[in-house]
Amino acid sequence: MATSYNRLWKLLIDKKMSKADLRKASGVSPNTMTKLRRDEPVMLSVLDKICKVLDVNYGDIVDYIADEERNDKS
Repeated sequence: MATSYNRLWKLLIDKKMSKADLRKASGVSPNTMTKLRRDEPVMLSVLDKICKVLDVNYGDIVDYIADEERNDKS
């Protein structure tokens, strides 16, 4: 099981918002932003803050990637 935040980064581009702007607006720590950039899991409370700032739902910023899909791409 893995997560991908590519939707989040594309959304930021569409909204002309930098990662630093998002971090400041949402109050997310720099360490958590690093986890997001590395596609590492984060707490749902972090995703809540991001969704609130961007006025979106979880599915708009994160994708779940099943192990089979990752293996197929290798």
